[in-house]
Amino acid sequence: MKNSVVLAALVAAVALSACGKKEEAAAPAPAPVEAPAAAPAADQAAAAASEAAAAATQAASSAVDAASAAASATVDAAAAGANAAVDAAKAAADAAAAAAASATK
Repeated sequence: MKNSVVLAALVAAVALSACGKKEEAAAPAPAPVEAPAAAPAADQAAAAASEAAAAATQAASSAVDAASAAASATVDAAAAGANAAVDAAKAAADAAAAAAASATK
């Protein structure tokens, strides 16, 4: 009888271990998700926009300087033209006065 109890206990232990809850292997961790490539592209676009803005600012500054120089040259040319006109008018007046003086003699 001892043998049958030991045999029954052994069969029960084997049955319980075979039919019992088995531990399943843990699911592998999901692969890390890489950051979208849009972030570096956005950074590059922002840098390009910044460089373009700097270039536009420099171009606008150069245009303002050129316009200022052109305006200054125009003012100088107008002043020189006005002075030449005044000198020509004086010369004409002197010539007319000389002609009038010689006609009265």
